Amino acid sequence: MILPKVRDPRFTTVRRGGSLTDEDHRLLALWAAECAEHVLGLFEAEVPGDPRPRAAIAAARAWVRGEVKMMEARAAGGHAMGAARELRGAARHAAYAAGQAACVAHVAAHELGAAAYAIKAVRAAGGEEAGREECRRQRERLPAAIRELVLDDQRLRNDICWSVFED
Repeated sequence: MILPKVRDPRFTTVRRGGSLTDEDHRLLALWAAECAEHVLGLFEAEVPGDPRPRAAIAAARAWVRGEVKMMEARAAGGHAMGAARELRGAARHAAYAAGQAACVAHVAAHELGAAAYAIKAVRAAGGEEAGREECRRQRERLPAAIRELVLDDQRLRNDICWSVFED
């Protein structure tokens, strides 16, 4: 994940000196999990016996419900990204999306990584227009409470790292 030189305090929780509420942090994690789950089939079609990306998405949701600690969700994210390393194309991007989603529990700004990798997975499987449609779909699914935060994050970080979020 690539962050700007100065971290955005809107993605730092209130208890750590930022302005992100716990509720909005959880919404970011749920949205990221949804982005990743939408493309999970692209991974599972290629590697049907590997449960790591699905487990990472489940860990993200479990963290939101308070059923696992942040470190457990983050570890599940790392395992999902490990599943991606030997792959190429859509399956690789889908596994990375799942890993990034689980890591939102640790660093809220991973939300953009989950969304971007999901778009990259769809692009790899279906082309540029499919990727643009995925970006639109993700934006439609954004909860109102975090919509402007995420859209602004896309504008700020798209050029430095992702190049998948189109206006």
